[in-house]
Amino acid sequence: MKHYEVTGQKDTRSGFGVGLLEIGHKNSDVVGLCADLTGSLKMDAFKATFPERFFQVGIAEANMMGLAAGLATTGKIPFTGTFANFSTGRVYDQIRQSIAYSHKNVKICASHAGLTLGEDGATHQILEDIGMMKMLPGMTVINTCDYNQTQAATVAIAEHYGPVYLRFGRPKWPVFTDTKQKFEIGKAWLVSEGKDVTIFCTGHLVWKAIEAGHQLAAMGIDAEVINIHTIKPLDAEAVLESALKTKCVVTAEEHQKAGGLGESICSLLSQKAPTPVQLVAVNDSFGESGKPEELLKKYGLETENIVAAVQKVLEKRGK
Repeated sequence: MKHYEVTGQKDTRSGFGVGLLEIGHKNSDVVGLCADLTGSLKMDAFKATFPERFFQVGIAEANMMGLAAGLATTGKIPFTGTFANFSTGRVYDQIRQSIAYSHKNVKICASHAGLTLGEDGATHQILEDIGMMKMLPGMTVINTCDYNQTQAATVAIAEHYGPVYLRFGRPKWPVFTDTKQKFEIGKAWLVSEGKDVTIFCTGHLVWKAIEAGHQLAAMGIDAEVINIHTIKPLDAEAVLESALKTKCVVTAEEHQKAGGLGESICSLLSQKAPTPVQLVAVNDSFGESGKPEELLKKYGLETENIVAAVQKVLEKRGK
């Protein structure tokens, strides 16, 4: 199992803020819109540097999506910013009708996703957003794993034409990816090669999968860990190549089992390469208020749960 050095603890939303400022300098067509959460989305630096290209719309998320669609028709590249729940659930009709249907070049950037939002509780901890967004025709869906990858993804989506949903989080999280990486939309990242089982992971659960890989190595199990940062379009070639090699799969994500990464992987494998699969995800439940790590443990999204899922899927395969 490959070792990754942790260079610090930073929240992925701050990676978005740095990336947004970077592309603001590179491309004068980039504009920012925020629904009264500029500080939480780390859009302050962009606002201060490019005040004429920043629009504070207040607590009016549906209006923000309409404004973004309108700006896109003039050639601008709008980046909207609010919590994941308000970026998707509250405005789904506006996204579907005004952005996705006409394939507008709008970047929907969503912080505070999943259980790791923490103390704000179930009303804010959206666990259905990946499913909602990946079902929209033409929508690209990205879920980043650390600060550096979020910064790189923010830069990459500005150069990609079409609607994008970029999902990131609130808590400080291990930083372990390359500071100078080039983010490739739709291209999975092979974190560590292995031969016994594949762990497909996304978002905050990538680090948990790496931790699980080390524990499994100590048990004599050689796990292949692959970061699926782009859930749509899914890197089918990478998924199939690894699944055909290891012949058993675990998926890990901070999302409902229904509609998430695991469902996408299962759909592909059932059609192309039937393979035993275990899903590590939230099982048909809303979240609750609590500290991020406590919630991950309660809802079965910890390192130990990935290890247990690997042991179970190996039994299915008959190792």
